[in-house]
Amino acid sequence: MISVVFDVGETLVDDTREWRAWADWLGVPPHTMSALVGAVTAQGRDNADALRLIRPGLDLLAERQARIDAGCGEQITKADLYGDVLKTLADLRAQGLWVGIAGNQTTRAGDCLRALDLPADAIITSQEWGVAKPDPRFFARLTEWAPGAPDEIVYVGDHPANDTEPAKAAGLRTVLVRRGPWGYLWADDPAGGGAADWVVDSLAELPGLLR
Repeated sequence: MISVVFDVGETLVDDTREWRAWADWLGVPPHTMSALVGAVTAQGRDNADALRLIRPGLDLLAERQARIDAGCGEQITKADLYGDVLKTLADLRAQGLWVGIAGNQTTRAGDCLRALDLPADAIITSQEWGVAKPDPRFFARLTEWAPGAPDEIVYVGDHPANDTEPAKAAGLRTVLVRRGPWGYLWADDPAGGGAADWVVDSLAELPGLLR
């Protein structure tokens, strides 16, 4: 059985709302946050480093909990999904493919995604597994979780270093989607998008590609 597994941030979900929430929480204008995200992206750094540039030494887990305690924890609604997501997931399932969602997200984000009743067979997050990409153990868990042999699993993401490169190293097939800061920046780089089996401009290309 062929499985298609999707990353979350900037693959399925437009992260604009979450970055704006962080900007508000840390007391900076949204354009400052966007610029810092762009800077750490260009440097190949963890996107959380954008937050630490604003508040050096920031403890991400503690700060997330503080946001929750203050009633402004992360939210994901259908309005946050990219426009090609729902139809693509439904079309892939209609073709008989198993569809999963597994990304570097919190348990709270996983709960939000499951509450949307998406056309997916299973949803899991790195916090629920206790290991995050690009750690090879994340993709070892993924190959146990998704049906099929590793070369029968297609992993779709926007981030070469977190998604396509470690997935390919684990024996999966890979798709890089050109969107979000990482996707646009690295899609045409031989060491970025060049490492993927396919590069697409829209998830809507996947049903035809994988038919």
